Amino acid sequence: LLLTLIRKVTCILKKELCLTSRYRHEYKYLIDSMEESILLIKAQGLLERDSHIRSDGTYVISSLYFDDYDNTCYYDNEDGNDLKCKFRIRYYNDDYRYMRLERKSKRRGMSLKESCSITREQCNMFMEGKIPDITSDLSEQAKRFFAEMNVKEMLPKVIVTYERMPFLYPAGNVRVTFDRKISASDDFENFLSPTRIERPILPLGKSIMEVKWDEFLPSHINEYLQLDELQWTSFSKYYLCRKYNTNGGIK
Repeated sequence: LLLTLIRKVTCILKKELCLTSRYRHEYKYLIDSMEESILLIKAQGLLERDSHIRSDGTYVISSLYFDDYDNTCYYDNEDGNDLKCKFRIRYYNDDYRYMRLERKSKRRGMSLKESCSITREQCNMFMEGKIPDITSDLSEQAKRFFAEMNVKEMLPKVIVTYERMPFLYPAGNVRVTFDRKISASDDFENFLSPTRIERPILPLGKSIMEVKWDEFLPSHINEYLQLDELQWTSFSKYYLCRKYNTNGGIK
C-alpha cells in the first residue's frame, strides 16, 4: 500500500514538474517617457530585434478578450488570484488572414500561452458571442478550446490594441517588449476593422515594459536595464482595458 502511494505521489510530482517547465516568468513595469527613452537605448545596444517588426521597429497587436457571465477573469486579476486563465483572439498589423485563439494561464507568477489558428468565419462567430461547432476537421487544441469556452459560456468583453517594440536575447529565451498607445474598445462588430472606436487607457507619456524568460534571466540584463529600480505592476493590459473601457467601467 505504501509503495502504491509513493508511486502515485511520484507520478503527480512528475506531471507537476512537466507542466511547470512550460511556464515562463513574466514581469511588467510601468514606465514614463524618459525611462522608456533610456531603456530603449540600452535595449538596442544589448538585445536583438524581433524579425516580425515593421520598418519603424514596431508591430500593432489587436486582441479580443472573453469572460464569463460572472466576470471571473476580471475579478481573478483584481483579487490577485494565483491560478487564472483567459481566452483571446489575436492578430497583428491589421492582417486578418492569420488569427489565433489563445489561452493564457497564470500560475505562481508565471505564464503559459497555448494557441490554435482560426478562420475569419469562426472569428465572426466569436465576435457575435457564439462558440463555433466542434467538427472533426478541427485540431485537438481547437476542440479543447471551443469546448472549454462553451462550458464556461465565454462572451466577448473588450478589445485591446497597442503598439509593441520587441527585443530578444537567445540565452534564457529572454523577450523584452515596450507597449505603447494601449487602447480599449467594446466595438466588437468592428474587431476586424481599423475604423472601430477606441479609448486610450494609460496617462499621457506612460507605457509598459514587459520582461519574459524561461528558466533564468541573465544577470547582466537585469543589471543593465536596472529592473530593480523600476515600478513593477501586477495588473494586465486586459484588466486595465476592462476597468477603463469606453463605457467607463466593467460590464
